[in-house]
Amino acid sequence: MSMFKKVLASVGIGSAKVDTRLEEAQIVAGGTLRGVVSVRGGQVEQQIDKIYIYVKTQYEKEDNDRKVTHEVEIARILITEGLLLQAGETREIPFEMTVPERAPVSYRNTPVWLMTGLDIKMALDPSDHDYLEVLPSDNMQVVFGALDELGFRLREVSNEYAPRLGAGLPFVQEFEYVPTREFRGELDELEVMFFPRGDNLELYLQIDRRARGLGGFLSEAMGTDESFIRVTFTSNDLRRGVHAVASQLHQLISRYS
Repeated sequence: MSMFKKVLASVGIGSAKVDTRLEEAQIVAGGTLRGVVSVRGGQVEQQIDKIYIYVKTQYEKEDNDRKVTHEVEIARILITEGLLLQAGETREIPFEMTVPERAPVSYRNTPVWLMTGLDIKMALDPSDHDYLEVLPSDNMQVVFGALDELGFRLREVSNEYAPRLGAGLPFVQEFEYVPTREFRGELDELEVMFFPRGDNLELYLQIDRRARGLGGFLSEAMGTDESFIRVTFTSNDLRRGVHAVASQLHQLISRYS
C-alpha cells in the first residue's frame, strides 16, 4: 500500500501541497514583500530539495506580424532546501523578498504574480500562484500627476519586448498617452517609459508629432515624425511637486511638437 501511495504522489495525487500567504498583496515597486510559505505533507513522506518563489509577469513580442505573449521571471528567492516532510506534517516558513524597482506597475492589463514551487525529485512539483498589485513609486506618481495636469490621457499600458532598454529584462513597460488639451492638434501620442535611478527618475519619451501639410505627411511616411528623448528628474526636481515637473515637461515636449 505504501509503494502504491508513493507512485500516486509522484504524479501529484496525495503529494505535498504549498500555499503562500502574504502580509499585503499590494506593494510599491522596490519595496519588501513579506509572508509565510505553508507546506502540508501528503499521504507519504517526501524529500523536498528546494522551495522557491518567483516574481513573474508577461510581455508581448511581435512574431510574424502577430503579437505573442511571453511569460518572464523578474526576480526569485530560495526559501529553503533539504526539507524532509512527513506524511500529514505542516511546516510554515516566513520569508521576505525585495520586488525589483523595474517591476511593472499593475495598471490596465499588466499582471504580476508570485509562483511558489516545491522541487521534489521524481515527482510532479506542486506550485501556488498569488497575484500582486504593484503600485507606482512616489516619484512616478509625481510624473503621472504632471502629465495629467498637461492634459494627457492614459490610453494604454503594455509590456513590450525591448531587451536593449530592459536593463537585464527582455521588456519595458510603456505608458501610451493622447493629448486632450495643451498639445491637442500637435501630437498624435506620447509614450513614456520609467527608469528608476535611486532617488532620481529617468524618463524615455517617444513624441509622435501629428502630420501637418505635405511635409508632415512625408515625415510620417518616412518615419521621421517621432522624436526619442531621455530626461532625468532629480530628487530635488521631484520634491518640487507636480506643477514644477509639469512645467519642465511642457518646455521639453514643446521643443519637439
